[in-house]
Amino acid sequence: MQINRLSPQAGYIWIRQGMWLFKQSPFTFLMLVFLYIFVVQLSMFVPILGLFLVLILNPVIAVGFLTACQKVILKELVKPSIYISPLKDLGPQVRLNLLKLGGIYALLIVLLSLVAAQFVDVEKILPLLTNNQMSAPEMIQEMSTAIIVGACLYMPIAILMWFSPQLVAWQGMSVFKALFGSWMGFWLNKGAFFVYFSTWAVILIAIPLILGALFDAIGMAQYASYLITPLSMWALTVLYCSFFATWKGCFLDSIQNSEPNLQTLNQPIE
Repeated sequence: MQINRLSPQAGYIWIRQGMWLFKQSPFTFLMLVFLYIFVVQLSMFVPILGLFLVLILNPVIAVGFLTACQKVILKELVKPSIYISPLKDLGPQVRLNLLKLGGIYALLIVLLSLVAAQFVDVEKILPLLTNNQMSAPEMIQEMSTAIIVGACLYMPIAILMWFSPQLVAWQGMSVFKALFGSWMGFWLNKGAFFVYFSTWAVILIAIPLILGALFDAIGMAQYASYLITPLSMWALTVLYCSFFATWKGCFLDSIQNSEPNLQTLNQPIE
C-alpha cells in the first residue's frame, strides 16, 4: 500500500476536482444524493433497527458511490442500484469485511451518542430537530454545544472510516489493516485535510448562516430557504464527489509526493 504525501494545497485541489466531477454528470450525482437522503429518512420509520441497518451498510454505500464516480469519469451509465453493487460484484470475503466494517462503524456511532448525551441536553434542542424552532438564546447555545461536541467526537471515527471501505473493497485489506491504513492516509496528509475541512466548513456552514442573517436583516427571512436549500444541496453533492478525489490523491496517484490535478481523476482504478 502506497500512501502519497501531499502539500496543504491539495485540500483545495480536491474540492476543485469534486466540482469538476460533479459537472460531468450533475443529474446522476444529485439523484444518488437524493436517494441516499431518502433512504436515511425512510429508515427513521423503523425505530433504532432501521438507522442501525443504514449504519452497517454505510461502507457498502460509500464504495457504491465512489464506484459511480469512477463510472461517470469513464462515461458509463450509472443506475441507482450502484449503491448495492459491492454486494453483487465483490467476493464473499470482501462483502463480509465491508459488513464487519459497517458493524464497527455502527457501534462507534452508538458509543458517540452515549458520550455526547453526557454533554448535551437533548430536550433543549428537540424543538429544533423536530419543527425547526430555535428562538431562545439558551437553545441556540445548546445547539452550538451539540455541534462542537459532535464534531470533536466524530472526527476520530471519520478518520478511521474515510478510506477503510475503499481499502477493503479495492485493495483487499482486512478490516483492521484498512482502519489503520485510513488513519495513516489521513495523518500523513493532515495539512491537506485541514485545508479541505476548513474550506467545506465555510461553504456548508458559514455561507448559509451569513445568507440567513442577510435575509433576516432585510426582513425577508421567510425566503432565505429558497436560496440556501439548493445551494446547500449542491455543496453537499460536490462534497461527496470530492471524496473520490481524496482517495485518488492519497492512495492511487502513482507518483509519490506529486500534487493532484484535475487530469488525475481520469485515470481508472486498477
